[in-house]
Amino acid sequence: MKIMVVGGGGREHAIIKKIKQSPKVDTIYALPGNGGIAKDAVCVNIGAKDIDGIVKFATENKIDYAIVAPDDPLVLGAVDAFNEAGIACFGPRANAAIIEGSKIFSKNLMKKYGIPTAAYEVFTEMNAAIEYLKDAPIPTVIKADGLALGKGVVIAMTREEAVDAVRSMMEDKVFGASGSKIVIEEFLTGPEVSVLSFTDGNVVVPMVSSMDHKRALDNDCGLNTGGMGTIAPNPYYTEDIAKLCMEKIFLPTINAMNAEGRTFKGCLYFGLMLTPCGPKVIEYNCRFGDPETQVVLPLLDGDLLEIMMACTNGTLADTSVKFLDKSACCVIMASEGYPGKYQSGYEITVDSDIEAEVYVAGAKLENGAILSAGGRVLGVTATGESLADAIDKAYANVPKVKFANAYYRHDIGARALKALN
Repeated sequence: MKIMVVGGGGREHAIIKKIKQSPKVDTIYALPGNGGIAKDAVCVNIGAKDIDGIVKFATENKIDYAIVAPDDPLVLGAVDAFNEAGIACFGPRANAAIIEGSKIFSKNLMKKYGIPTAAYEVFTEMNAAIEYLKDAPIPTVIKADGLALGKGVVIAMTREEAVDAVRSMMEDKVFGASGSKIVIEEFLTGPEVSVLSFTDGNVVVPMVSSMDHKRALDNDCGLNTGGMGTIAPNPYYTEDIAKLCMEKIFLPTINAMNAEGRTFKGCLYFGLMLTPCGPKVIEYNCRFGDPETQVVLPLLDGDLLEIMMACTNGTLADTSVKFLDKSACCVIMASEGYPGKYQSGYEITVDSDIEAEVYVAGAKLENGAILSAGGRVLGVTATGESLADAIDKAYANVPKVKFANAYYRHDIGARALKALN
């Protein structure tokens, strides 16, 4: 089969490396891919948001199956466009991808169908939001309604910070049109858990849980990032909590989307907070999380392409989805200065004796050399029999990947190990 993966980051590299293992696969195209992905797929320089371009390429090259990985093309209707062109595709249609595309939609959905989430108010006018903040409980959480590269959320610890966040989103338009409407919600406490799930619109099969590390610096200090590392499974996510989530959150969400005429097929990501009052939804994503995918897929024991096609065909109930009884750790290597100003364009080298997967996120190919080309450059992922093994192995292999100004956190998984002990 000819497979096409839309996107060009570490998540897409992890997907490509996993589907390469399928006996069904002949050729994989990545649009646009990146310098590291070029070792595992044919990269084609067409942007992920160029819906007409990616569908034209798929039609002309007789692609058998397409996988749309990033949020933007999903929300823009890439899957609808593939379907209209007669090409089978993994991912939700635009009317279901709105579950991530609009925070207001998802919050209202949860309220209507009794799915546990933080209390919230919606604002379309800046002065009304600022007025509300005069008496709102602090800390509070301010969210831009639309997509903002995972950065449209501010946890405000003071009223001043909250007002500044509202002004920057609604007046200064730091997230463009995404911040023209906002949600102000209750600040929840408790361990965070990411649960990615396969769904064909009827059946929902959760993948192994994971824990992201969002802050740029050790000890969860510094600015929020797209993620500096992950571990799986998440020790806070017990079997009892998993059962509760299936009953109160996962199935009710799938059923709610069906009731709204927005059947969701693909990967639905649940960002959860395990509060003293039970698990609550912080956010939904309409696709694989990044970097969570880089620890979840190495633990998948089976044919990813087969599972994805079952989601598309509505046959997930008849498809085996199993995970290894192991742990995984991913350490993100970034350009020093990220998520602020940083320099890139430095050659990346990998020692031949590396014993870990390297998933490349921000790199370009120039004269046969792979050069850094982004904030988050790559992820080094190792698996082990225990979480401590996986963490030790990941950190033992990080020095085998080299580029100038490389920066990484030294405490990925430390919180999880504490929870286990």
